Amino acid sequence: MELIQVGEKTYYIKNATNIGIYKIDDTHVYLIDTGNDKDAGKKILKIINEQGWIVDGIINTHSNADHIGGNKIIQDRTNCVILSYKVESCLTEFPILEPSFLYGGYPFNDLCNKFLMAKPSIASSIENKLPEGLEYFSLKGHFFDMIGIKTSDNIYFLADSLFSEETINKYHLFFIYDVQEYLNTLEFLSTLDGNLYIPSHCEATLDINSLIQCNRNKIKEIENKIYNICEQEITFENILKRLFDEYNLVMNINQYYLVGSTVKSYLSYLYNHNKLSYELKDNKMLWRQI
Repeated sequence: MELIQVGEKTYYIKNATNIGIYKIDDTHVYLIDTGNDKDAGKKILKIINEQGWIVDGIINTHSNADHIGGNKIIQDRTNCVILSYKVESCLTEFPILEPSFLYGGYPFNDLCNKFLMAKPSIASSIENKLPEGLEYFSLKGHFFDMIGIKTSDNIYFLADSLFSEETINKYHLFFIYDVQEYLNTLEFLSTLDGNLYIPSHCEATLDINSLIQCNRNKIKEIENKIYNICEQEITFENILKRLFDEYNLVMNINQYYLVGSTVKSYLSYLYNHNKLSYELKDNKMLWRQI
């Protein structure tokens, strides 16, 4: 982990999940996300302590385990407040909801891993509780009620609203809960005028326009690919297999449910836009182009 100052009061820790830091005064700071697990939390606290800072609060952009994994140890050791938005607060306090949502029922043990389920931490609503100098804004699409944070230095922390070109070219199918909202968020991002943009899993950048277009192009590609796969009646399982095969991806249990959930979101998007229909036949659900 590397601490980088990007504004008078704004810092971030460069990491697999970038961690934002905002100085409320000379001593007290707020964190933006906490990484993927207890070890990440320990490393963040080590950096904070080396600077002589005190953690007053944590802002979680959303409740995926790689963003709230360090919450518990940091909250336990500092007694800091954790702020989250709407349904994300529920998943932060009750992480079992994420594997349950992905599975669609009570999750079996293999799904209750740290990649999908963080340790629970106590969160409260972010509304009307942010310290002066910080603003939050909606970034729906990737997850239920994801938010971004703008600091007084005109630095934007963009959570998982954008994925890097390298990630997109390697994995193709990045997790999306609501395709339409994700596209709306990309449109919103194109209106921002910041000094620096810090997505959670990308390099900090002065210009996000090419990244926005890269994400938008991949969504359109996936949409068209799923639509074409549904030229003939086909089950969800076979759609998923076709996508993994065509993109030369190797399935594991996490990918099966994360990518599977994403593909279902695309099916909902195409259905809601009157491009696909479904039929229950021989006790199977079959998708097909309209």
